[in-house]
Amino acid sequence: MTNNKVKLLIDKLHTNNNLDRDQLLFLVENIDKPDYNKKENLFDYLCKKADDLRHQNYGSSVYLRGLIEISNICKNDCYYCGIRASNNNVERYRLDKNSILECCEIGYEIGYRTFVLQGGEDQYFTDEIMSDIISSIKTEYPDCAITLSIGEKSIDSYKKYYESGADRYLLRHETSTTDHYSKLHPDVMKLENRMKCINDLKEIGFQVGAGFMVGSPYQTDNELVSDLVFLKEFNPHMVGIGPFIPHIDTKFKDYKHGDLRKTILMLAITRLLLPKCLLPATTALASIDPNGRKHGLKSGCNVIMPNLSPKEFRKQYSLYNNKLSTGKEAFEYHKELEISLEHLGLKVDYSRGDNIEWRRL
Repeated sequence: MTNNKVKLLIDKLHTNNNLDRDQLLFLVENIDKPDYNKKENLFDYLCKKADDLRHQNYGSSVYLRGLIEISNICKNDCYYCGIRASNNNVERYRLDKNSILECCEIGYEIGYRTFVLQGGEDQYFTDEIMSDIISSIKTEYPDCAITLSIGEKSIDSYKKYYESGADRYLLRHETSTTDHYSKLHPDVMKLENRMKCINDLKEIGFQVGAGFMVGSPYQTDNELVSDLVFLKEFNPHMVGIGPFIPHIDTKFKDYKHGDLRKTILMLAITRLLLPKCLLPATTALASIDPNGRKHGLKSGCNVIMPNLSPKEFRKQYSLYNNKLSTGKEAFEYHKELEISLEHLGLKVDYSRGDNIEWRRL
């Protein structure tokens, strides 16, 4: 009976793009139970449904974003993060405007039409400095999209970024339950403020990205389902989901990394809940399993972010242990990436790759 109910829930999710909280929890808790019909793997069935839905909305395209890690300096002290403020073992760096523009030039020549500026909450990057960098990129490359991932700011700061030409903003909520959030962050950081920022970004007109870690310390299936419910209600344009991976210089250094299969499950369900979202196959997926990215791409993902950062700084942007920054994670191997995608029946798409429902206000 459980097997039949799980399949019915998958079909309902595929058709209606929604399940209530209890149904989502039942699906998450039972999809890998041993009472499978041996002739049918329901996990693979779910992933295939997600892959079909991605194809209906975005075809076989996988959009490439040129990732530029602009600084590993951060004022925050998130308990899970390798570049947390209190970690004195990190060799800190910061890219200046010219270095960032050089990265964009390299990416543009390859064909990238989206640049992702990601960094810790580095207070050097004032609104004026950040707005100047954004407008300079837009002036030089007007056909490109700019994505920012630089943390919690005021609504006025976000407006300045948008007016300067930024198109997208990634701000993973990490967990949607207050109790769990407090176990991952110091008291000065509040989930309420994180959620306010995400809502401010959407109100301004950004393509907004939320997301969470899978397998983070103290996380339960109930919390994962709360994240899925939040995503459905908020309806972000982009969703970043990856496995938790510990860092040696944090209090969670001895915890196991998140499970690949559970992460793929969350990605597939997210694709079915949000058929038109942009869904990256993250570096973290590939960092815990050589085939992690492939599994993500076959389960609804349609974005990859090769690293454009200067080689000498890539290892210093160490959010977690064993973070990949070479091979197919780096822009130098874009041809190999194209070939690997072709083997999956997918194709590299170098266009801006906007969410199909978004228009700049």
